[in-house]
Amino acid sequence: MEKEKSTERRKGPERRGSVVDRRLGLDRRRGPGKRRSDDRKAAEEGYMSDEQFEFLMAIDDYKKQNQRPFPTWTEVLEVIKAIGYRKVAEAQPLEQGRKKSDSAKKPVEAT
Repeated sequence: MEKEKSTERRKGPERRGSVVDRRLGLDRRRGPGKRRSDDRKAAEEGYMSDEQFEFLMAIDDYKKQNQRPFPTWTEVLEVIKAIGYRKVAEAQPLEQGRKKSDSAKKPVEAT
């Protein structure tokens, strides 16, 4: 039996080249959306507050002591409590908490 000639199913220009070209031309800036807090922006750029660094080191120590590369949220809560954090206020949504802290920074006008 003779092998039948296989026909190329894809027709037209090669698409792979255009994908690479598009990726190279992309400007990878942060688009419109939620604004990051100053603390988060600084942490993402490699600058941490003492509080953030203490938490990071406590989590790292926990992972090393317990041979856990990815602790569960329950374990993270244990670490948070172990470094001294306690719940002292009622829970509130994160957006509301940010707005209140922002309004606390604004000076109050005397009447």
